Amino acid sequence: MTSSAGGVFIAGVAEAPLGKVADQTELSMIALACREALDEAGMTLRDVDGLFVSVSGRQPVAEVAEYLGIAPSYVDSTDIGGGSFEAYVHHAFAAVRAGHCEVALIAYASRQRSLRSRSGNVGRDRSLSGQFEAPYGLPRPIGNYALIAARHMHQYGTTAEQMADVAVAARAWATTNPKAWARTPLTRGQVMDSPYVAEPLHALDCCLVTDGGGAVVVTTAARARDARKSAVRVLGMGEKVTHWMVSQIPDPTITPGVESARQAYGMAGVVPDDMDLVLLYDNFTIAVIMQLEDLGFCRKGEGGAFASPERIGPGGTLPVNPMGGGLSYNHPGMLGLLLIVEAVRQLRGEAGLRQVTEPELAVVHGIGGACFGSAATLVLGSN
Repeated sequence: MTSSAGGVFIAGVAEAPLGKVADQTELSMIALACREALDEAGMTLRDVDGLFVSVSGRQPVAEVAEYLGIAPSYVDSTDIGGGSFEAYVHHAFAAVRAGHCEVALIAYASRQRSLRSRSGNVGRDRSLSGQFEAPYGLPRPIGNYALIAARHMHQYGTTAEQMADVAVAARAWATTNPKAWARTPLTRGQVMDSPYVAEPLHALDCCLVTDGGGAVVVTTAARARDARKSAVRVLGMGEKVTHWMVSQIPDPTITPGVESARQAYGMAGVVPDDMDLVLLYDNFTIAVIMQLEDLGFCRKGEGGAFASPERIGPGGTLPVNPMGGGLSYNHPGMLGLLLIVEAVRQLRGEAGLRQVTEPELAVVHGIGGACFGSAATLVLGSN
């Protein structure tokens, strides 16, 4: 892919209503976020010619287009789980550079908390998991991640206390974010004392169940110059899909993020040590530990000791999820879009009390499937 003049930028971002949303539908939440993100970009819905919507939100791309009153010439509803939105930035980047669209709108919303639609187990349907794993009773996805955590603990000596520290760091960040769902300070002991959901994972090792969503605008350098706020440049991207069922994991301690991060770093011409800010998909505490390893911030097996609150929490040398992440801020079924929103706000310097000092480069990493089956990585830079 040859370089286009000026590159590709994220020119606007927005959150949808968050937490517990009783007075909106998913479509109206998407509309609110899209209008706000486009306003940041100095645009309106009339400018949109590309639309990217995950069907896991149960709003097909054509339905969203109709609701917004737009007729996009380029659409994508690729679904690789919670990291679909990092993949959408990748796909939007390619579409913009190829001339298929100029203004790509990425959107998502869920009311899983209000509708109580989050299930702890997959049904015995015709899917691979439904046919071959559900009959054995393993709760999905929690049971899958419990198996992964247990293997990491066995193989590398990772401890429950180290996993608890990840939740403590996330909560410390959340205390500085007025939009975070859980803002009461948290201790390691409280995490350890919370009940097991699927051993070795305690309740506070697991992400929130909330309503929420957001929107992201990806566009050309020329269009980004009209943005009301500083646009953020997309520097590198990568994707990888390896499996769907937990029984088919090539190695429970290695994620596809190894490859997606390698691609993203290589495209951007950077290394992990260059990063000022890290946004990771923290559906479970073990996930943060393993992503830090696989994205190259520490060696394999060292993530438990590395992910201390002193390092990844407020004031630490490697800020991870300054908004509080899925563990304390918001987790509306799929977190990946909100990771992008936070990265952009941090790189603009507009994150308020949680603002990281003058970040220039951020890595944003989404995962998907019910057991680390897919990954998508972005490297973003301040303009």
